[in-house]
Amino acid sequence: MAPGIPAAMERPHFIGIGGAGMSGIAKILTSRGAKVAGSDSKESPTAEALRALGATVHIGHAAGHLADDATCVVVSSAIRADNPELVRAGELSIPVVHRSDALASLMEGARPIAVAGTHGKTTTTSMLAVALTELGLDPSYAIGGDLAGPGTNATHGEGAIFVAEADESDRSFQKYDPEVAIVLNVELDHHANYASMDEIYDSFETFVGKIVPDGTLVISADQAGAVELTRRVRDQSQLKVVTYGEAATADVRVQKINQRGLTSEVTVVLNGKYLTFTVSVPGRHYALNAVAALAAGVALGIPAHNLASALGKYTGVKRRLQLKGEAAGVQVIDSYAHHPTEMTADLEAMRGAASDARLLVVFQPHLFSRTQELGTEMGQALALADASVVLDIYPAREDPIPGITSTLIIDAARAAGADVTAVHDKAAVPGAVAGMAKPGDLVLTMGAGDVTDLGPQILDHLSS
Repeated sequence: MAPGIPAAMERPHFIGIGGAGMSGIAKILTSRGAKVAGSDSKESPTAEALRALGATVHIGHAAGHLADDATCVVVSSAIRADNPELVRAGELSIPVVHRSDALASLMEGARPIAVAGTHGKTTTTSMLAVALTELGLDPSYAIGGDLAGPGTNATHGEGAIFVAEADESDRSFQKYDPEVAIVLNVELDHHANYASMDEIYDSFETFVGKIVPDGTLVISADQAGAVELTRRVRDQSQLKVVTYGEAATADVRVQKINQRGLTSEVTVVLNGKYLTFTVSVPGRHYALNAVAALAAGVALGIPAHNLASALGKYTGVKRRLQLKGEAAGVQVIDSYAHHPTEMTADLEAMRGAASDARLLVVFQPHLFSRTQELGTEMGQALALADASVVLDIYPAREDPIPGITSTLIIDAARAAGADVTAVHDKAAVPGAVAGMAKPGDLVLTMGAGDVTDLGPQILDHLSS
């Protein structure tokens, strides 16, 4: 049976309850019987979903939203010290709990699988959640995106397994004690929190060190950062290391990946036996995510052939190459990619899925610090598109950095031979893109900010 409610979580108040990570924890607690309340900056389908489960959700942040009898206030790293509800919590001496500590408390008594890496966490966590559910294991899970199938980012299950997306951005993944940990890749990102690759490696080493005795690390045998991390942790006692990928030395070796339109067929060699299964999303990187999920499930004792079949039931996550619709012969697809590696992978996946189509990209950079460090690489990635529209930087939790604008990306893209147009007025984008698009084209809205809102608007313009 899944664990219950920690005493401190009986009446929690979430600041920013509509966020992907925060809402998932709130949903699980509500399902377990906690009296959940919280606030968010604006109305959203997530807020409505939480209310439907019984949570109280306020819009806007105000000291009065925090009930005097709250047992704790849950925050993420994005919540600033001057938030009125956080200030009020201090006045009332209500304990403040970081999101990662709240999630860690929910996993106590379960068999946790923690999925980490610079890219691919949400997809891989989702694949496991879908496959384990399909097999009747009724897992709990907390994911940084909504599944296309069940349509939620978190569920309280009655089974023993808890699958969680483990976020390295603020080192919060170091709070978990997984039985199985997946590391998909290790790259430099989140430049406001990490100054170098050495800091990244140190953080991931700490995460791996939290795996329970006789637990398993599932890690890529292909990606350079993951290979280096494997070298650093191989000698840890009581740790089983299982590598996966296309490298000849991989423990779970990918023999071939055949892309078939918007799906892939994957053949792996596992314990000397060949196993072939289908991944119902396009792209080599998603196929490798599925192999990581397969290896993690096998580490928990689930028969490989059962798990492989169940992985075929995964149909995607919102914002991960999600088809938003088609109008006037133009398909509009949404991508969460915001790091150059992710952008390149998704653009190559779309090229492979529809090699004859013209690919138009609407890209919104995410974070000033990321653009400062990786703007050139972002621009180079956009050269894979036939034409791109680049918006202003989405600030999220950051204040502007003097001199850092989308121009960094645009200049790099043009230097790489890309056809790029800067559009500063987001409202003008749908009409501009509809004017560019022709029947047979693919339009990809890309970025981690609110660029996702533009897909339906582009479809409306194409239909008119």
